[in-house]
Amino acid sequence: MTRVDPVVVTATRFEDRALGKPVNVTVIDAEAIRNSTARTVPDLLAEQAGFVVHDFFGNNAATTTVDLRGFGINGAQNTLILVDGRRVSDIDLSGVQWSAVPLSAIDRIEIVRGGGSVLYGDGATAGVINIITKSPASRPSTVIVRGAMGSYDTREGVIEGNYARNGVGINLIATDFESDGYRRNNQNRQTNALADLRWAGGAGDFSIKLGTDNQGIRLPGARQVQPSAGVNQLATDRRGASTPLDWAQRDGNRASFDWNRKVGFGEFTLGAGWRDKAQRSYFDFGGFPDYREVALDVWSLTPRAKIDLPVFGRPNSLVAGIDWYRWEYELRRSNSTTNIGQPFNTIAARQDTVGVYALNSTSLTERLTASVGGRRERLSIAASDRFNPAAPGGAFGSGAPPASQRTYESAYELGAKYQISPTVAVMAKTARSYRFANVDETYETSAAFTNQFQFLKPQTARSHELSADYRGGKVGARATVFVIDVDDEIHLDPYSTGVGNRNLPPSRRRGVELEANARPLPKLGLAAAYSYIDAKFREGVLAGSPFSLQNVNLAGNQVPLVPRHKASLRASWDFTPATRLNALVSYVSSQLMDNDEANTLGVSIPAYTLVDLKLTHRWKAWAFAAGVNNLFDRKYYNYAVRSQFVLDRYNAYPLPERNGTVSAEYQF
Repeated sequence: MTRVDPVVVTATRFEDRALGKPVNVTVIDAEAIRNSTARTVPDLLAEQAGFVVHDFFGNNAATTTVDLRGFGINGAQNTLILVDGRRVSDIDLSGVQWSAVPLSAIDRIEIVRGGGSVLYGDGATAGVINIITKSPASRPSTVIVRGAMGSYDTREGVIEGNYARNGVGINLIATDFESDGYRRNNQNRQTNALADLRWAGGAGDFSIKLGTDNQGIRLPGARQVQPSAGVNQLATDRRGASTPLDWAQRDGNRASFDWNRKVGFGEFTLGAGWRDKAQRSYFDFGGFPDYREVALDVWSLTPRAKIDLPVFGRPNSLVAGIDWYRWEYELRRSNSTTNIGQPFNTIAARQDTVGVYALNSTSLTERLTASVGGRRERLSIAASDRFNPAAPGGAFGSGAPPASQRTYESAYELGAKYQISPTVAVMAKTARSYRFANVDETYETSAAFTNQFQFLKPQTARSHELSADYRGGKVGARATVFVIDVDDEIHLDPYSTGVGNRNLPPSRRRGVELEANARPLPKLGLAAAYSYIDAKFREGVLAGSPFSLQNVNLAGNQVPLVPRHKASLRASWDFTPATRLNALVSYVSSQLMDNDEANTLGVSIPAYTLVDLKLTHRWKAWAFAAGVNNLFDRKYYNYAVRSQFVLDRYNAYPLPERNGTVSAEYQF
């Protein structure tokens, strides 16, 4: 089950115990990952309090977004995703490539809820998720081969090797996944390879991590519903494809280096990283095709230090560092794959961010710990759009004038934790966080439908939370209440012509998160999570346009794609020493559709309840598993978008009905 206070790195950017720290942290460890019915990282996160997942196709999390604490479709831009401590959230809207790190490669997932901009900067308004891959140093020398097959002609193969001896370790993992998908035109092929090399010596610990991932996916589009026209493709052709020609390809590589040196008064870490991403996508748009190629390179340098020296005789820890990131982005647009050598638009951008931060934690008494921290970050971006009207498909286009932006933002946090007794603690935290608009949110069209760069104000948020923890011998529980006030939220304006993304009027998220785990019997483990989130606009009006709704009053309206209630119950039963049954029951209440900021559509995404099961058995060096997801064959979806132009039309993205997987693994 989920542990509450193990050793973590995300809360301080150094390995440290969360016990005593004023942070709301959850760790999904290797055992919990093995016991879970989840098949992807978003599946795992969906089991936790505060998380909602929006999935377009249900095929290996290829187009999945994760929302923490009620940001709706912009959840991906407000929860920072890290892999081994480095950003994989980018300066475009392509989303995190969740399947680039398969579950078989993950050692643990650390979740820190609440504003995390002091330590991590831009985009950590709701919290931080750090996916930590397996280390060769903590595992024996072994080779593991695994194969799986399942519904929709799904096939997966994994091979893993680990060697560790005399302070030297290497871990290699390669995976291959292929599936036809639930929908027509939804084939998905994903391959990954990861390597982790580590050396521990007198001069410190060195690690080099390498990875590559490749994904090709067909895109079936939405199922349309319009009662006034008698159209309901959810009922008449649920698994059909409205875009049988659309597809996307994504390839990535990454490399990182870390050197950590411990000294008498603390430790130092020097981190450097590089990552690239190449994307190709084709959208037919009913005979008006759009083909795009995107290239993105990211460099990072992240030196930091942790100093443990008493202050006035009390234990004190100071973490300080510098984060430098550079993104180089290029987008080429054409009307076909054959004409991309002569694109009609070539958009280029270079973005640099430099952040300086410090976070200090002091044990004021034996029971009371307080922390205070701050960050100052500079963003500079320069963008251009080279337009070629003579290129095929360019006759009716335009180019955006070059533009640049330089802006600064600050973050702070104040926290305190009081240990009432050995089993009970309370924690309070207040924080300011921010996020910058990304490239895709600034390259838009004017009211005259000409391209331009529309640089937006940074989004800011003030968050406050109070939580109580109980840690007994066989029972653990946490209750949290929070409020997040957001100003200048960066979001698509679905009603105003030519504006695209803009800074929305103020909004507020309020919520309750409840978590509990218990082991009532030696062979039975239980865990439960519940979230209540109320996300509303505090004030404001969207002007709209003659082509859509006009003068949309937002005051008091619900934020779309935020269900008020979400609950899960997990159980793990070892009914023999070698055989385990895992079960998950999850419930998500109804939620407004994307683009329904007016709250007037009159139709919501229906509530749904799902049941998943997984049976595992070990025999000598073998491990077998069989799983069924959506056991009771529910027809559901968790993403839909309202039409801006037709009052009762919406597009929904149905997810798989009952489906199963079987696997076998052998360890040499």
